Amino acid sequence: MSEYLIRKLENYVRLSASDKRLLHEVVTRDVKSYGQRHDIVHEGDRPRSANLILSGFATRYKILEDGRRQIVAFMIPGDICDLRMTVLRKRDHAMGALMPSKVAQLTDADVQEILGHSARLERALAWNSLVDEAISLEWTVNLGRRDALERLAHLFCELHCRLRAVGLTTEGRCEVPLTQTEIADTVGVSDVHVNRTLMELRGRGLITLQGKSLTIHDMDRLRELAMFNPNYLHLGQEGRELDATDF
Repeated sequence: MSEYLIRKLENYVRLSASDKRLLHEVVTRDVKSYGQRHDIVHEGDRPRSANLILSGFATRYKILEDGRRQIVAFMIPGDICDLRMTVLRKRDHAMGALMPSKVAQLTDADVQEILGHSARLERALAWNSLVDEAISLEWTVNLGRRDALERLAHLFCELHCRLRAVGLTTEGRCEVPLTQTEIADTVGVSDVHVNRTLMELRGRGLITLQGKSLTIHDMDRLRELAMFNPNYLHLGQEGRELDATDF
């Protein structure tokens, strides 16, 4: 159950067999299952743990007083949400499963056990948190400076890149369980505009989004359209000076 977290962290630091055993032991202590489109945490809840996605697909979101929603992040297997949230009295956003998902609940003691096990794990989790911040910054740029066509293209490039990094793509295909409404709530346009934009991307021969399956037919052209630079995902063994030798 820890394989996706290990794959993700090994984009930053090569872990030892001991590191991997420790991760597996910790993340399997308290695992909960959530149904499709069920909330994992609610805004206003008291944070008691960090949430690690073991399987499935989740979102972080905010709801305005008039009911409008803004999706602020997608969480895929291997992603840890709210690693330091327990220092706060209340959660400032909600988190929900978009498909049946398994989520590990990591207490502060669990996190400290991981951090104290090795410098590699400490470095890897630091990189993980920095990448989460970098993704948030990139989403701000996406909403503020790209048009609707570029926003959708960029979102699809990012999701494919992140899913590929944990071994969840097959050639140009990956599972992206998003409705047009959820895409609209992510990129800040109407459902109708999303429909038209998806038709244009499909008409250009770039993507097909059918059911839960996203197929990217021409990644180079899609990246060019989106002005997508994956450098903010830091997928290139940034901490390889700490790579383990005891495999």
